[in-house]
Amino acid sequence: MNLYDYSIPQEGEAFTSLLERKNVRILRIVSSETPDPVEYRQEEDEWVVLLEGSATMEIEGEIRTLQRGETLFLPAHTPHRVLTTSPGTLWLAVHIH
Repeated sequence: MNLYDYSIPQEGEAFTSLLERKNVRILRIVSSETPDPVEYRQEEDEWVVLLEGSATMEIEGEIRTLQRGETLFLPAHTPHRVLTTSPGTLWLAVHIH
C-alpha cells in the first residue's frame, strides 16, 4: 500500500487501517473540505502527524492550527474535534491502548 495513493472523500473523513496489534492501531485518515462535526474522547492515547494539507482543531476548548509535518499527542479522554481542513489533508494516526 502507498500512503499517498488515495482519493479525497466528498465529505467527512476516510479512515484506512494500516496496522493493528495488541495495543497499537495505525490509521491513514484523508479529510475532505468539510470534516465530520464530531467531538472525540477516545479510550486510548493518540499521536498524529499531518503529512499533507492543513487543519484547525479544537482541543479541550483551545483552537490549534496544524501544518504539514506537525505532530500532536492527544492523551486518552482528551476532548477534541477537527474544525476545518484543506481538501485532501492526509493524517497518520497512531492509537496506543
